[in-house]
Amino acid sequence: MPSSAKSSSPQIRPATADATQNPRRIPAVERLLGGAAPEDLAVYGRTALTEAIRAVLARIRTEGGPVPDEAAIRAEATGRLAAERRPSLRPVFNLTGTVLHTNLGRALLPRSAAEAVAAVMVQASNLEFDLGTGARGERDDHVEGLICRLTGAEAAVVVNNNAAAVLLVLNALAMRKEVVVSRGELVEIGGSFRVPDVMVRAGCRLHEVGTTNRTHLRDYAEAIGPRTGLVMKVHPSNYAIAGFTAAADPADLHGLCRARGVPLAEDLGSGSLVDLAAYGLPPEPTVRGALERADLVTFSGDKLLGAVQCGIVAGRKDLIARVRKNPLKRALRVDKMTYAALEAVLRLYLHPERLAEELPTLRLLTRDRAGITAQAERLAPAVAERVAGWAHVSVMDCISQIGSGALPVETLPSAALVLTPVPADGAARRGAGGRCKRLAERLRALPIPVIGRISDDAILLDLRTLEDEAGLLASLASVVPPTAGSRTAEDWSGNELRD
Repeated sequence: MPSSAKSSSPQIRPATADATQNPRRIPAVERLLGGAAPEDLAVYGRTALTEAIRAVLARIRTEGGPVPDEAAIRAEATGRLAAERRPSLRPVFNLTGTVLHTNLGRALLPRSAAEAVAAVMVQASNLEFDLGTGARGERDDHVEGLICRLTGAEAAVVVNNNAAAVLLVLNALAMRKEVVVSRGELVEIGGSFRVPDVMVRAGCRLHEVGTTNRTHLRDYAEAIGPRTGLVMKVHPSNYAIAGFTAAADPADLHGLCRARGVPLAEDLGSGSLVDLAAYGLPPEPTVRGALERADLVTFSGDKLLGAVQCGIVAGRKDLIARVRKNPLKRALRVDKMTYAALEAVLRLYLHPERLAEELPTLRLLTRDRAGITAQAERLAPAVAERVAGWAHVSVMDCISQIGSGALPVETLPSAALVLTPVPADGAARRGAGGRCKRLAERLRALPIPVIGRISDDAILLDLRTLEDEAGLLASLASVVPPTAGSRTAEDWSGNELRD
């Protein structure tokens, strides 16, 4: 267990010199409960505290050895209960350099969205109730108008993520039919989500056209036939092919599909609603632009859009009607909290002059290196003080990335605090890799865990996503320095660590 975390098992103190493995020397449960602090009973309850004490006593009987005194037994019991009560899903400091980090929750919600979610959580809401007519309503109505206004779509539906949106479109429009896709777009994204596998689950048959690097309009024209239910484009949001490449012109492909009476759908993935180039960022296709060359577009809510996890299908009204009537729509629908958060974020886009300030994702992506470097230099002395004995702290330029498959080959200039572990005895870099891992463990064990990235036997804390400086310093204050002669110091010095 990291030394910076408080142990739930206190030091064992013998009750008497001869109280070793004799069960009669172990205090009774009722005696231990009788001496419990009133505040512990109030917080945990008598039942839970009783069970925890019994668990501690069972451990003592099983392990043998000296019997702890009553205070130590109670402390271990309450320590167990405190550990059980700590939430599994917790805030962390994402200092990895990946702004939209899938493992760390992707987009951060603006305050207005969090408040909207809280409001509908604690009392009834008009989720499926039309306040105007008093009749049953459609839950997509809460956001459909905003989505259409911002994208130019005729209609839209919301499901629980973009993979679900793709699955729903395939099943609703092409079940037991062929779906024409370029071989170069048969992608796999996180969690082994593969386009061909999703087609099988949706009841469709894949019809590959072209090659990995070149697909022409004639390839689509030759493939479309009586059994074609859908032509699908997949935006390469998590990879890039360069060199000898070719792709059908989007407008020409859309025209071909219209002429053949076959819908064209595009899985856009990240789902940007604004032109990122206008904010000095690498360009990414927008939903509005995609709908000019496709009949339906699917995209995520918690990537570049900057909202909550969901998947959105937007496009032609007649096709959306078929999607909405599909039985899978109910299985994939989202709850009132998702609608509340999504609506609040979409409303921010109606005020584009303040979007970069109000939307956390865009605010973090548009930070300039000079400002981040100044922040790093300002924080370095305070961070060095808190990790004294564990690491030297320096400042260096580094590279951030957008993350979640968005613009995979594009990077963002940033700055980082570099924590270079030093052995307790002042020796050189022997065991540096092991010490780096141990320091990372201690950072993860803090009250609010600090997650960086390891590079060249050092931990980089990329500050692009850091806005709560005081919170970071407060959490780092819990780092316990290695004490000379302690087991922690021996481990840290490399005596038991080998790369």
